[in-house]
Amino acid sequence: MTTRSFDKAPSTAPLMLKAVLPAIPVVGELPGIKHGSGSVPDLTLERRNVSTKPGHLEQYNEVCGFPRSNNLPATYPHMAAFALHMALMTDTAFPFAPMGLVHLRNSITQHRPIGVDETFDISVRAADLRPHSKGRLVDVVTTVSIDGVVVWDEVTTLLSRGRDGGTENSTPPLAGVEAPDGVVHWKLAGDLGRRYGAVSGDRNPIHLYPITAKAFGFPRNIAHGMWTKAHALAALQNKLPNAFTIDVEFKKPILLPSTVVFGSNIDGNVITLGVTSTRKPSTHLVGRIAPA
Repeated sequence: MTTRSFDKAPSTAPLMLKAVLPAIPVVGELPGIKHGSGSVPDLTLERRNVSTKPGHLEQYNEVCGFPRSNNLPATYPHMAAFALHMALMTDTAFPFAPMGLVHLRNSITQHRPIGVDETFDISVRAADLRPHSKGRLVDVVTTVSIDGVVVWDEVTTLLSRGRDGGTENSTPPLAGVEAPDGVVHWKLAGDLGRRYGAVSGDRNPIHLYPITAKAFGFPRNIAHGMWTKAHALAALQNKLPNAFTIDVEFKKPILLPSTVVFGSNIDGNVITLGVTSTRKPSTHLVGRIAPA
C-alpha cells in the first residue's frame, strides 16, 4: 500500500478542473488523463494534525442548520476529508472518471463526539469495486483518528453507470427501508448549491447553476446529497446518542429551487428518516440512525 501524505488540504479548484478533463471528448482519452478501470488503486491519502477553523465551522453550521456546540456535527469531518476525496478520485489509477459518478450511499459512524478544539488525523482510500445492476460500485473509505484511536469513519459509495453491471454481491444497508411520512417542509433556494459549494469546496457544475447542470443532463442545478444528509441530521440533533451510525441512500436528486418534505420515525433506539417530494410521491433520501 502506497501512502501519500499532505501537510495541508489540496486546493479543490485545480482538482475540480482535473475531474472535468476526462469527460471531454478526445481529451479524456489522452495519457495522464484517462482513468484505468481494472481495480482500485493501492493508495492511501492522509493528513495529520488537522484542526477546525471556527469561521469555517460557523459557515457550515449556518448553511446546514446545526446549532453551535462544543462538538463537531457528525457530518463535518466529511468537509475536512473532501479535498483528499478529490485527490483520490482524480488520480488516474482510480477506476472511474469522477464526473458522472453518482453518490449512491453514505454511511458515517461517530464512535464518540469530536470536540471543536481537538486535532485529528485523516486517511482516505478506495475499496470494494463490485457489480451493481446499473453498472459498478466503488467505496471511498475515510477514517478519522485521535491519538491512534478511530473516532469517526465514513463509507461513500459511488456508482459508475454502464452496461457492465451485474448482481450486487451484498444486500444494500437500507434495502426495504421506506421514507417515513413527514409534515416538515424545507423550502430550498436556487442558490443552495452555490452556498454549500462555497463551504464544502464541492463546486461540481451540477450543483451551481441551471446552465451548468444542463450540460450534464439535469434540467436545473441540484442540491448536494451531503447537504441533504447534514440538514436531516441537524433536524434530529437533540435525539442522537454520543455514538451512532447514520446510513443514507440517495434516491432522486433534488432540483433547485424546490420544496421537499422531511419525515422521521423513532422505534426504540432506531430512527428512520427520509426526504420526499411535495409534488410527486417520490423519495430523494432515505436513512436510518442506530447506536454504534
